Amino acid sequence: MDFATDETHNLIRSTATEIAGEYGPAYWREKEEKGEFAEVFWDELAAADFHGLLVPEEYEGAGMGMQEMGIAMETLCAEGCGMAGTWYLVLTGGMAALGIRDYGTPEQREKYLPDIAAGNRNFSIGITEPEAGTNTLNVATRAERDGDEFVLNGEKAWITFSDIADNMVLVTRTTPKAEVEKPTDGISLFVIDMDDPGIETSPIPKHGINYSNSCEVFIDDVRVPEENMLGEEDEGWKPLVHMINPERIGFAAAGTGIGKLAADSAIEYTNDREVFGRPVGEHQGVSFPITEAYAQMETASVMREKAAWKFDNGEDCAYETNVAKATAVEAGIEAVRESMQAFGGWGYAKEYDVERWWREINLTRLAPVTQQMAYNHISQQIGFPKSY
Repeated sequence: MDFATDETHNLIRSTATEIAGEYGPAYWREKEEKGEFAEVFWDELAAADFHGLLVPEEYEGAGMGMQEMGIAMETLCAEGCGMAGTWYLVLTGGMAALGIRDYGTPEQREKYLPDIAAGNRNFSIGITEPEAGTNTLNVATRAERDGDEFVLNGEKAWITFSDIADNMVLVTRTTPKAEVEKPTDGISLFVIDMDDPGIETSPIPKHGINYSNSCEVFIDDVRVPEENMLGEEDEGWKPLVHMINPERIGFAAAGTGIGKLAADSAIEYTNDREVFGRPVGEHQGVSFPITEAYAQMETASVMREKAAWKFDNGEDCAYETNVAKATAVEAGIEAVRESMQAFGGWGYAKEYDVERWWREINLTRLAPVTQQMAYNHISQQIGFPKSY
């Protein structure tokens, strides 16, 4: 890793800061209250080449890596976009782009990657199921071969953007778990069209981040040609993990980004707000908790950068991604909690936005993997016996 000034990284930060200045807290407060997808923001990310950061130049992308994507995400979050700074990039420009880039056929790359880079194609990622949850190896969605086609049936839950997405990377079982040697065998991925009549979506009412819907998805006898398979039959676990690690890097960026956004807002407020004849921020009981969380966020950001560097250089980064995600989320949550306290009663008011950031950052405790499962992975890596 090189911590010298990088002009490309500086350009990404300045571009993200400029975008976040245009689409700041008031914009997202309105989108959240109206439950509207921010299409203009999506297009702005495309104009800045952010959707195509991970797309090779030969497919009209920027040809960069997760280091640059992480910088873009954290900066967008921290400079005013909150969770949207990661939310609108992680699935299509992140997971789908990487899966197709590194495991897709030449035809799949040619079909999907230029559209992803241009912001003309929106992907959802169909992993979670009502009965499987965190245990992805228990997915029950089936793909059964019928000649040169596969017939797909199953149900997914909490699938973001699935109601407006053009495509989905769908996780299925082509061989039942009971019939394979290892539970990671028998999984296959497919790229499917969301306008298929056999697919229905139903939005799930939720606590926050209502500028996009997360849905139940019902898949009934959807037929896809075998060329829609992403990777090899029964060997989808490897490309799935390849997409999951960057998702955790993205959520680490969200944790520190939202935390810094809330902290910076609280710092500004407590410099101006006077109680008993002096600024609230002069009291160390107010400043120290936010400062401690900020220091922890800075540390977590460095681990995120290490995880992204290892990913971009083809090294195993599972340990680093879990450490980055777990620490960024803990530090970010503490930063938002203490920032909300610093606002006093106004921290509960929508006009100051910190209550919304509180709702947003608490999702990162649960997704894309729970804190407990992240710690399970870390504990095994440092020598504890496997607990699940």
